[in-house]
Amino acid sequence: MCRARLFCSANVVRPSPAIGSPKMLFNIRLSVLVALLLAFNPIGVQRASRVSAAETTAPSRPNVVFFFIDDLGWADVGYQGSDFYRTPNIDALAASGLVFTDAYANAPNCAPSRACLLSGQYSPRHGIYTVGDPRRGNDRFRKLEPVENDTVLDDRFVTWAEVLGANNYTLASMGKWHLGADPTKQGFDINIAGREWGSPSGGGYHSPYKYPNLDQPAKGEYLTDRLTDEAIRFIDTNHDKPFALYLTHYAVHTPIQAKADVAARYSALPAGTHQKNAKYAAMVESVDDSVGRVIAKLNELKIADNTVVVFYSDNGGFGGATSNHPLRGAKGMLYEGGIREPLIIRWPGVTKPGSRCDEPVIGVDLYPTFAEMTSSKIADNYELDGLSLVPLLQDPTASLSRDAIFWHFPCYLQGRGDPAGGPFRTTPAAAIRMGDWKLIEWFETGRLELYNLAQDIGESKDLSQSNPAKRDALHARMKQWRSKVSASVPTTPNPKYDPNAKPKRGRQQK
Repeated sequence: MCRARLFCSANVVRPSPAIGSPKMLFNIRLSVLVALLLAFNPIGVQRASRVSAAETTAPSRPNVVFFFIDDLGWADVGYQGSDFYRTPNIDALAASGLVFTDAYANAPNCAPSRACLLSGQYSPRHGIYTVGDPRRGNDRFRKLEPVENDTVLDDRFVTWAEVLGANNYTLASMGKWHLGADPTKQGFDINIAGREWGSPSGGGYHSPYKYPNLDQPAKGEYLTDRLTDEAIRFIDTNHDKPFALYLTHYAVHTPIQAKADVAARYSALPAGTHQKNAKYAAMVESVDDSVGRVIAKLNELKIADNTVVVFYSDNGGFGGATSNHPLRGAKGMLYEGGIREPLIIRWPGVTKPGSRCDEPVIGVDLYPTFAEMTSSKIADNYELDGLSLVPLLQDPTASLSRDAIFWHFPCYLQGRGDPAGGPFRTTPAAAIRMGDWKLIEWFETGRLELYNLAQDIGESKDLSQSNPAKRDALHARMKQWRSKVSASVPTTPNPKYDPNAKPKRGRQQK
């Protein structure tokens, strides 16, 4: 069930969380942000706060601005508790909209998360499970042959961009695509800088770089700034008709490269409680600047009240660059640090400033959400795995009509992101979340891990042996889902596996 708390109200829906708990600290932070915004009103909080629940209305065809950030961790933003990274614009957006506390990516790395987001379907349906080769890592350590992986989203999958395009929206994809060569073949009218690659071309964020439709960059230009320039230009050109902007920054993916002056400011600061990477902090700040500049343009053109703004990330924070504390793990893992994401949605006239929702939601949910928001029709014969979030946007105390969400990652990823990870960040695995409970299944050994996330967000206490009834119930539900979506499970032994091989402890790979 989704449990909301409106931080600018004295009414409390349920008993307050324990003193010092992550949820209580989150409540305090967001309360302060809402108070500041009510005082300074940079993005229209006062106006929205006067609209009662009975009076909430919104245009039937609002614009959509979707910030989709690469590798940004759940704890990498101020409203989630970072005391080192500075994200005032993202925090302001959180205080003016609805924050989903239990939002997830569909996969622990980039391409499958994006394929699920664009198609509205879980990975077993489209076959994109990971980035590139599912055999990443040393052959001697792999017990199984992984499931084969597709790297391109097939044209037979109808993207949400195509659905909105059929409703006469003008659509632009700006930044990372990672699902093939050209977003314009899958519903977007404009493609800026999107190709099949997953990190900045030429290996860096500073020009010169080579991207489609990104001509004559100024010497030393910073990619995040340039993509923001292009986004603002698109909004300027198309603000008098319905548009959808998919601003999918390459940041904060490796390489960790920042604007030197911004990084220098962070280098002069004391380290945060859990975070201290000055260059990464500067990259996060550049993303935050992008959010602020785009929202300022919406305000300047007086279209902010007719524009839905979404902020989301494709997977957990990269363990080699940031800390995901209090979550366990990092990008490439099915622990919370690899899949739990920041998600903010602001829909003027619908969402209430400073509200939050604890209902578990996942990337495939955005497809039907965008369709319903924009009154766009999805074909009756197109199979969706996601559910529209509109009921939660209208009433954060509502529940979605499902009992679980799922992950299926039948692949290997090399590198160390966890003390117990050995030569891999992950071996083939799957996971399910039902209510507050989460189960992880490891295909190499059949091992099951069970966690109560309400009591143990850091997944430190495996309850699989002490609560076998709950373990078996979640496992049965997971297997039922696998049958429904025809999910392949790796079972073939790897002939190159060497049980006597000893891994060397080394750097985590991206």
